[in-house]
Amino acid sequence: MIAVAITGLVLGAPLAFAYWRLAEHTTRADLLARLAQVVVRLDDQRSLDPSAGLGSIARVLPPGGRLVVDSPLTGRSVIGPDPGPGAVAESLALGQGGTVRLAVPGGTWGDQLQTVALVALLVGLSVGIGAAIATVTAWRLAGPLEDLADRATRLGMGDFRPAPARHGIPELDRVAELLDASAAALAELIARERDLVGDVSHQLRSRLTALLLRLDELATHPDPDTAAEAEAALEQAERLGAVLDDLLRATEEARAATAEPVELGELLGEVVADWKPQADADRRPLRLRVADELVARVTPGRLREALGVLIDNALRHGAGVVTLSARWTGVGPDRMVVVEVTDGGEGVPEDLAAHVFDRGISGASSTGVGLALARALVEADGGRLELSSARPARFAVYLRVPRGEELPGPARPSTSVVR
Repeated sequence: MIAVAITGLVLGAPLAFAYWRLAEHTTRADLLARLAQVVVRLDDQRSLDPSAGLGSIARVLPPGGRLVVDSPLTGRSVIGPDPGPGAVAESLALGQGGTVRLAVPGGTWGDQLQTVALVALLVGLSVGIGAAIATVTAWRLAGPLEDLADRATRLGMGDFRPAPARHGIPELDRVAELLDASAAALAELIARERDLVGDVSHQLRSRLTALLLRLDELATHPDPDTAAEAEAALEQAERLGAVLDDLLRATEEARAATAEPVELGELLGEVVADWKPQADADRRPLRLRVADELVARVTPGRLREALGVLIDNALRHGAGVVTLSARWTGVGPDRMVVVEVTDGGEGVPEDLAAHVFDRGISGASSTGVGLALARALVEADGGRLELSSARPARFAVYLRVPRGEELPGPARPSTSVVR
């Protein structure tokens, strides 16, 4: 809009000045044309009758114009009223040293002002139309850009859900497609990282445990030197186990660096609101039961993504009412928050129950990646995802409680909220 306004001023100001000068120039050109006619008539009359008057010249004059003829032969002759101050006048030479002067009232100011006002109106109209187009264009771009910014923010927070909506702007749609591709790549990377850490941890612990058992047996050897060496090696192996535990704990804490204390009632309400249209379209009730004052340490984007996978599975493969519930579980240092997703379908087949979180395992035509990704996201914040019941299907997400916070007691059934 600023650019349009500047363009209007840069073009409008010279144009107004040009029309201002053009109005005055037009008036003077008209006076000169009339003076030329007067000179011709005077020359014709005097060639026929030198004593002829100026009566026939009056009709050539403009309204309110005043003609002054200075001739060495006839002296000064005046026709018409006084044009007053600010008159516009032009003069031409007359034969034998005379002059003819024609003056009209200064009415060109009004014409000039009208012309300038018309130019200003046209410039203002152009600026207004440009501003309207700029506003519409800005609104058309602002919405998609805000959506892309939100999508990038959710991606940085660990929310890897694809955004299928497109905006009809090729460049922005291309960015949205790249964000979706990046989200899929990051989700796969997290799953591979979790699998790698789990496999490495399992293999190292297994080998280390076997080594500790062998060294422990060797420490009972009757040879004192051999027993002492075994004791020293056993001590080093135990230190290696402690270092391994510290490294794994540091890895978990690094992955959970974005986790923060979150009030789950509001967060789970947003998850239900996101999936309510899909549930309504499938004619499936979606309910929420949340105990009062539930607080867990999570990354909101990761938890939304994981719960989204579970709700999507319940809508795709389950039946009946889909329920999202949250409550306290455990006591003392083992206290956690458990979030459960259940439905009234036939549940998970027995042959798949033990492998439902394995990548590529699916009981339908899906890719079998969703549950593996959901578990990786939950574990990234230090929680865990389990299939607590196969028939009916009940998935439980166990979340850590923030350290050092005053937490409310276990919720009674009467305190839960149904939505």
